[in-house]
Amino acid sequence: AMRLQEPQFQALFTPGLRSVAELFEKRNYELRIAGGAVRDLLSGVTPQDIDFATTATPAEMKEMFTSAGVRLINNKGEKHGTITARLHDQNFEITTLRIDVVTDGRHAEVEFTTDWQKDAERRDLTVNSMFLGLDGTLYDFFNGYEDLKSKKIRFVGKASERIQEDYLRILRYFRFYGRLAEKPGDHEPATLQAIKENAKGLAGISGERIWVELKKILLGNHVNHLVQLTYELDIAQYIGLPLDGDLEEFARVTKNIQNLSPKPMTVLTSLFRGKDDVTNLDLRLKISKEEKNLGLFLVKQRQELSRAVGPEPLRPYQDFLMDSREANTSSKILELLKYQGEEQLLKEMQEWTVPTFPVSGHDLRKMGVTSGKEIGAALQQLRDEWKKSGYHMDKEELLSCLKRL
Repeated sequence: AMRLQEPQFQALFTPGLRSVAELFEKRNYELRIAGGAVRDLLSGVTPQDIDFATTATPAEMKEMFTSAGVRLINNKGEKHGTITARLHDQNFEITTLRIDVVTDGRHAEVEFTTDWQKDAERRDLTVNSMFLGLDGTLYDFFNGYEDLKSKKIRFVGKASERIQEDYLRILRYFRFYGRLAEKPGDHEPATLQAIKENAKGLAGISGERIWVELKKILLGNHVNHLVQLTYELDIAQYIGLPLDGDLEEFARVTKNIQNLSPKPMTVLTSLFRGKDDVTNLDLRLKISKEEKNLGLFLVKQRQELSRAVGPEPLRPYQDFLMDSREANTSSKILELLKYQGEEQLLKEMQEWTVPTFPVSGHDLRKMGVTSGKEIGAALQQLRDEWKKSGYHMDKEELLSCLKRL
């Protein structure tokens, strides 16, 4: 069997983990690292968070931790078999091995087991189904490590069975494909067939869960290929995407935007033909207000607001920002520049600080303008002059301009 000794693995052994391992060992319960963290460690990546699996039941873990004086945190996961213990300022999420008894495509009823292979069988993808002993031994029942090395994304066992346990796994397949696969189009035909046959099941999955996965797909690799695939496999309509999405525009924009760190909504908007598409997405996925507003802004301005011909290409964007009365307009403009693939203008806009209008009503009163109405009108005229100057005129210049006016 393979033994992992990488520094990333050694680094996991904090005082907290050593204490946890000791408690389990004393009671003869097995404890292993599970799922995504194993995948990351085998890829040479330090995992963000680590899930543990054990043969101990939740009741046994509670008893063990409590008698050792260890603090337990929120017991929301308990009915699924997860106990969260806090040791040395670190949380440890530990889940009892389990098998699904009943699944309805959204939730599962589980019962506990001590059989590691049975637990691995109910996980979604082979690369996520491995366990790692604390001595570095890899337990891999479905060739997950081979698949990881050859960058293959495969369901554990029969694709259609795994998908029917939780239809969201269709999108998880896409997400991991975008994260791990080397090139687009490298799918097993049987897998795509199973996805197509079960696509309709996504209609019953909550919008919030879908949006979490979709956002990760939009920021991963092969995004153009994967979104095209949602149309080919009949998925798009069930996850809030427009029936007649603009796939040509999507292909163009995803190429432009690759290295500009766009927001997921910026990428997705290129699929939309109009504001109804944004509204429908929101109805299905319950996106945030900020995301919705960004989508509406991009749909409206992507054609209207573009670089000026001549020596000041950035001016239209600057003027738009200066005239805007809304908060966070500048971040929307940055996303628009990414959408348009204007890499150079994006850099300039990020470095540009919004200038402050140098004249106030107070200055005008000192010059003898007294009525509020006149002050308002004069300020507006000066603002226009200031704008024409590219926001360069200072207070003196503007006030002498007022004398001329």
